[in-house]
Amino acid sequence: MKKHVETSLSHIAKFAPFAEQTGASHFPIYNTGTFDLKKQDGDKIYDYTRSDNPTREMLENLFTEVEGGAGCVCTHTGIASVALLFETVLKANSHILVEADCYGGTFRLLKIFKEKYNVTVHFADFLEFDKIEDILKNNPVDLVLCESPTNPGLKIIDLKKVGTLAKENNALFAVDNSLATFISQRPLNLGADFSLFSTTKYISGHGAVVAGAIVAKTPQLAKEIHYYANAGGRSQNPMDVYLITLGIPTLKVRMQEHEKNSIIIAQYLEEQDYIVKVTHPSLKSHPQHSLANEQMDYIPGLFCVDFKSVELAEKFIEDTKIFGEKCSFGSPDSRVEIPAKISHATFSKEELAAIGISDSTVRFSIGLENVEDLIKDIEQAIS
Repeated sequence: MKKHVETSLSHIAKFAPFAEQTGASHFPIYNTGTFDLKKQDGDKIYDYTRSDNPTREMLENLFTEVEGGAGCVCTHTGIASVALLFETVLKANSHILVEADCYGGTFRLLKIFKEKYNVTVHFADFLEFDKIEDILKNNPVDLVLCESPTNPGLKIIDLKKVGTLAKENNALFAVDNSLATFISQRPLNLGADFSLFSTTKYISGHGAVVAGAIVAKTPQLAKEIHYYANAGGRSQNPMDVYLITLGIPTLKVRMQEHEKNSIIIAQYLEEQDYIVKVTHPSLKSHPQHSLANEQMDYIPGLFCVDFKSVELAEKFIEDTKIFGEKCSFGSPDSRVEIPAKISHATFSKEELAAIGISDSTVRFSIGLENVEDLIKDIEQAIS
């Protein structure tokens, strides 16, 4: 019987090896480095936790099902899933096409691959399909990578169109699904070969751990990511897997609340005279508003605001009481940051300007507080 995603998330123990033997509603933590080969039989044999672990396998099975893939690797950080993607697909002198508005950690990692392995990185605006097609036709691109929504620019990329262009030009297509999550958007069903995401954020939901995952569309690609994860030691430890699972059953209801609260705050800010622009996909003023509603079930609670001046943006961040100045997003607490100073400090001013981000741009991650309290905090910080 085909089930909705939230039903699977509410019964996560069914994904655990040996769960049927005990009837447990959650699953055990196999916090061990090794396994005795003499005491095992059957199709699945465990030897070393870096290679395979029953606790991690449970979460990998869950992510594989809800993303509609053929296999998954849970990694020890979110950026480790990006690194594992590159290690699996790229080689010396490879070409990669990347949306210019990408996560700062991905941008930094691309610089390393460019310098150490002579990887050619083509940055492009993925809203300009003619340019994407031109790059793909005139270069031996191995991998196409984007986020949607992008971070921090909040562009919505038409994943079906990009996936089609990648396939027509024999390139693999990967989507960083950290912002939308699989409860809202399933890239593998939209033409991607890989869906990767930071489970640090909305998926765990509590901000107590850093972790990531990558799901492959085909059995062959799944085999390859497992091989390179084992070879490079990318796999997540069992205790962190357990911490991630504590938030998974509530993902849908949390995403609904993040969306609702963020829309209220975004609409409020859009009416203030000290604000130049609010970029939130749920607002009708967003240029890809219709595509956002078509491609995603829920809009994440992250958006950007351009203040009238750098001084006002900095004062606002300094004077808020509830909003913390923190990187990352997706936790119960609301937070703000200037991307140019924190999450995207690797970018130059020119590179940030090219994606519409300035020193007066503030990124909001709206949490699960009462929105009246958040608005009062904004008002007192501006006054």
